[in-house]
Amino acid sequence: MKATPEHNQRIARMTFASVYPHYVTKVEKKGRTKEELHQVITWLTGFTEKDIQKLIDEKVTFETFFEKADLNPNAHLIKGVICGYRIEEIENPLTQQVRYLDKLVDELAKGRKMEKILRS
Repeated sequence: MKATPEHNQRIARMTFASVYPHYVTKVEKKGRTKEELHQVITWLTGFTEKDIQKLIDEKVTFETFFEKADLNPNAHLIKGVICGYRIEEIENPLTQQVRYLDKLVDELAKGRKMEKILRS
């Protein structure tokens, strides 16, 4: 599937705070913890626990979220399909970064080992 400019714009305007509870629910439903979710978010973005809470409280958009992030140099190793999109083929950098996060959360929920999720 190819992302349209409208799709990219919708993702950019979406707030991290609106999606975060869904991430928590998804991983906890599968027996993983909020701490593991934060470990994954920290690995990808460099944000601390305090940073994550502040970004939620400020209701930042994904655009601002990833502008402030210090993306992990191994993020490019995140490959595969998420929400019908092949991550490595997504042309819009922001949409790709959001899908990186989605993929990591998905892998966590599916019970993948943390060292594999964190590409170590």
